[in-house]
Amino acid sequence: MPAKPVSRFPVPELKDLPADIRERIEEVQKKTGFVPNVFLALAHRPAEWRAFVAYHDALMEKEPGAGCTLSKAEREMIVVATSGANHCQYCVVAHGAILRIRAKNPLVADQVAVNHRKADLTTRQMAMLDFAMQVALESHTVGDADIEALRAHGFSADDTWDIAAIAAFFAMSNRLANFTSMRPNDEFYLLGRVPKK
Repeated sequence: MPAKPVSRFPVPELKDLPADIRERIEEVQKKTGFVPNVFLALAHRPAEWRAFVAYHDALMEKEPGAGCTLSKAEREMIVVATSGANHCQYCVVAHGAILRIRAKNPLVADQVAVNHRKADLTTRQMAMLDFAMQVALESHTVGDADIEALRAHGFSADDTWDIAAIAAFFAMSNRLANFTSMRPNDEFYLLGRVPKK
Protein backbone atom coordinates (compact mmCIF):
# COMPACT_ATOMS: atom_id res chain seq x y z
CA MET A 1 0.00 0.00 0.00
CA PRO A 2 1.45 3.43 -0.89
CA ALA A 3 2.32 5.78 1.97
CA LYS A 4 -0.42 8.28 2.74
CA PRO A 5 0.47 11.97 2.52
CA VAL A 6 1.28 14.03 5.62
CA SER A 7 -1.23 16.71 4.57
CA ARG A 8 -3.56 17.52 1.69
CA PHE A 9 -1.59 20.76 1.29
CA PRO A 10 2.02 21.05 0.06
CA VAL A 11 4.58 19.89 2.62
CA PRO A 12 7.98 21.57 2.27
CA GLU A 13 11.25 19.70 2.38
CA LEU A 14 13.21 20.25 5.58
CA LYS A 15 16.18 21.58 3.59
CA ASP A 16 13.99 24.28 2.00
CA LEU A 17 12.69 25.78 5.25
CA PRO A 18 13.94 29.03 6.81
CA ALA A 19 16.95 28.39 9.06
CA ASP A 20 15.17 29.08 12.38
CA ILE A 21 12.35 26.66 11.59
CA ARG A 22 14.71 24.01 10.22
CA GLU A 23 16.91 24.24 13.34
CA ARG A 24 13.93 23.86 15.68
CA ILE A 25 12.63 20.85 13.76
CA GLU A 26 16.08 19.26 13.76
CA GLU A 27 16.24 19.71 17.56
CA VAL A 28 12.93 17.84 17.90
CA GLN A 29 14.12 15.15 15.51
CA LYS A 30 17.32 14.67 17.51
CA LYS A 31 15.32 14.32 20.74
CA THR A 32 12.54 12.03 19.43
CA GLY A 33 14.21 10.21 16.55
CA PHE A 34 11.65 11.43 14.01
CA VAL A 35 10.01 14.66 12.78
CA PRO A 36 6.40 14.97 13.97
CA ASN A 37 4.26 15.61 10.91
CA VAL A 38 2.66 18.70 12.46
CA PHE A 39 5.97 20.54 12.14
CA LEU A 40 6.20 19.85 8.42
CA ALA A 41 2.51 20.32 7.62
CA LEU A 42 2.31 23.73 9.29
CA ALA A 43 5.66 24.86 7.85
CA HIS A 44 3.69 25.37 4.63
CA ARG A 45 3.10 28.86 6.12
CA PRO A 46 6.30 29.87 8.01
CA ALA A 47 4.99 33.01 9.78
CA GLU A 48 2.00 31.07 11.11
CA TRP A 49 4.28 28.15 12.08
CA ARG A 50 6.35 30.49 14.26
CA ALA A 51 3.27 31.95 15.96
CA PHE A 52 1.71 28.51 16.48
CA VAL A 53 4.87 27.00 17.99
CA ALA A 54 5.50 30.03 20.22
CA TYR A 55 1.98 29.91 21.68
CA HIS A 56 2.12 26.12 22.01
CA ASP A 57 5.36 26.35 23.98
CA ALA A 58 4.07 29.18 26.19
CA LEU A 59 1.11 27.01 27.19
CA MET A 60 2.55 23.53 27.25
CA GLU A 61 6.17 23.81 28.34
CA LYS A 62 5.83 25.91 31.49
CA GLU A 63 6.77 24.30 34.75
CA PRO A 64 4.43 24.39 37.76
CA GLY A 65 5.11 27.29 40.11
CA ALA A 66 4.33 30.98 40.61
CA GLY A 67 0.57 30.44 40.90
CA CYS A 68 0.35 27.60 38.37
CA THR A 69 -0.12 24.06 39.65
CA LEU A 70 -0.86 22.15 36.45
CA SER A 71 1.68 19.45 35.71
CA LYS A 72 2.85 18.83 32.15
CA ALA A 73 0.89 15.55 32.21
CA GLU A 74 -2.30 17.41 33.21
CA ARG A 75 -1.77 19.87 30.36
CA GLU A 76 -1.57 16.91 27.97
CA MET A 77 -4.76 15.44 29.50
CA ILE A 78 -6.57 18.61 28.46
CA VAL A 79 -5.27 18.27 24.90
CA VAL A 80 -6.21 14.60 24.61
CA ALA A 81 -9.71 14.97 26.09
CA THR A 82 -10.68 18.01 24.02
CA SER A 83 -9.06 16.63 20.87
CA GLY A 84 -11.07 13.44 21.26
CA ALA A 85 -14.25 15.49 21.53
CA ASN A 86 -13.21 17.43 18.41
CA HIS A 87 -12.52 14.18 16.50
CA CYS A 88 -8.90 15.13 15.85
CA GLN A 89 -7.00 11.95 15.10
CA TYR A 90 -3.62 13.68 14.83
CA CYS A 91 -3.82 15.40 18.22
CA VAL A 92 -5.26 12.39 20.06
CA VAL A 93 -2.53 10.12 18.71
CA ALA A 94 0.40 12.53 19.06
CA HIS A 95 -0.55 14.07 22.41
CA GLY A 96 -1.76 10.71 23.67
CA ALA A 97 1.80 9.49 23.24
CA ILE A 98 3.16 12.51 25.12
CA LEU A 99 0.57 12.01 27.88
CA ARG A 100 1.53 8.34 28.32
CA ILE A 101 5.16 9.34 28.67
CA ARG A 102 4.59 12.32 31.00
CA ALA A 103 2.08 10.47 33.19
CA LYS A 104 4.18 7.27 33.10
CA ASN A 105 0.89 5.44 32.50
CA PRO A 106 0.19 3.43 29.31
CA LEU A 107 -3.60 3.43 29.91
CA VAL A 108 -4.49 7.03 30.68
CA ALA A 109 -4.41 8.53 27.17
CA ASP A 110 -6.89 6.03 25.73
CA GLN A 111 -9.19 6.44 28.72
CA VAL A 112 -9.12 10.23 28.54
CA ALA A 113 -9.58 10.33 24.75
CA VAL A 114 -12.70 8.16 24.86
CA ASN A 115 -14.41 9.36 28.07
CA HIS A 116 -12.53 11.25 30.76
CA ARG A 117 -15.43 10.72 33.17
CA LYS A 118 -14.58 6.99 33.26
CA ALA A 119 -10.80 7.42 33.31
CA ASP A 120 -8.60 6.60 36.28
CA LEU A 121 -8.23 10.23 37.39
CA THR A 122 -8.50 12.21 40.59
CA THR A 123 -11.65 14.25 41.26
CA ARG A 124 -9.50 17.36 40.76
CA GLN A 125 -8.42 16.17 37.30
CA MET A 126 -12.04 15.31 36.44
CA ALA A 127 -13.08 18.86 37.34
CA MET A 128 -10.22 20.24 35.24
CA LEU A 129 -11.31 18.19 32.22
CA ASP A 130 -15.00 18.98 32.70
CA PHE A 131 -14.12 22.67 32.48
CA ALA A 132 -11.75 22.14 29.54
CA MET A 133 -14.50 20.32 27.64
CA GLN A 134 -16.91 23.14 28.39
CA VAL A 135 -14.45 25.66 26.95
CA ALA A 136 -13.72 23.48 23.91
CA LEU A 137 -17.34 22.71 23.05
CA GLU A 138 -19.59 25.31 24.73
CA SER A 139 -17.44 28.26 25.72
CA HIS A 140 -20.46 30.56 25.55
CA THR A 141 -21.87 28.79 28.64
CA VAL A 142 -18.89 29.48 30.94
CA GLY A 143 -19.95 31.52 33.95
CA ASP A 144 -18.69 32.57 37.36
CA ALA A 145 -20.02 29.36 38.94
CA ASP A 146 -17.77 27.30 36.67
CA ILE A 147 -14.72 29.29 37.76
CA GLU A 148 -15.75 28.92 41.42
CA ALA A 149 -16.10 25.15 40.96
CA LEU A 150 -12.47 25.00 39.81
CA ARG A 151 -11.36 27.14 42.74
CA ALA A 152 -13.06 24.65 45.09
CA HIS A 153 -10.74 21.99 43.67
CA GLY A 154 -7.67 24.11 44.40
CA PHE A 155 -7.13 25.65 40.98
CA SER A 156 -5.77 29.19 40.97
CA ALA A 157 -6.83 31.97 38.60
CA ASP A 158 -3.67 31.25 36.58
CA ASP A 159 -4.55 27.54 36.43
CA THR A 160 -8.06 28.39 35.24
CA TRP A 161 -6.64 30.61 32.49
CA ASP A 162 -4.23 27.84 31.46
CA ILE A 163 -6.97 25.20 31.31
CA ALA A 164 -9.13 27.45 29.15
CA ALA A 165 -6.25 28.65 26.95
CA ILE A 166 -5.04 25.10 26.29
CA ALA A 167 -8.57 23.96 25.40
CA ALA A 168 -9.04 26.97 23.12
CA PHE A 169 -5.63 26.72 21.45
CA PHE A 170 -6.09 23.05 20.71
CA ALA A 171 -9.63 23.64 19.41
CA MET A 172 -7.87 25.71 16.73
CA SER A 173 -5.13 23.10 16.33
CA ASN A 174 -7.74 20.33 15.98
CA ARG A 175 -9.45 22.23 13.21
CA LEU A 176 -6.18 22.86 11.37
CA ALA A 177 -5.23 19.18 11.65
CA ASN A 178 -8.67 18.05 10.49
CA PHE A 179 -8.97 20.34 7.48
CA THR A 180 -5.42 19.58 6.31
CA SER A 181 -6.02 15.83 6.88
CA MET A 182 -2.81 15.75 8.90
CA ARG A 183 -1.56 12.21 9.36
CA PRO A 184 -0.08 11.11 12.70
CA ASN A 185 3.39 9.60 12.49
CA ASP A 186 3.40 5.83 12.90
CA GLU A 187 6.02 6.26 15.66
CA PHE A 188 3.48 7.90 17.99
CA TYR A 189 1.31 4.79 18.32
CA LEU A 190 3.71 2.77 20.46
CA LEU A 191 5.34 5.60 22.43
CA GLY A 192 4.72 5.19 26.15
CA ARG A 193 2.99 1.84 25.63
CA VAL A 194 6.00 -0.44 25.53
CA PRO A 195 9.33 -0.16 27.35
CA LYS A 196 12.18 1.46 25.41
CA LYS A 197 14.76 -0.93 23.97
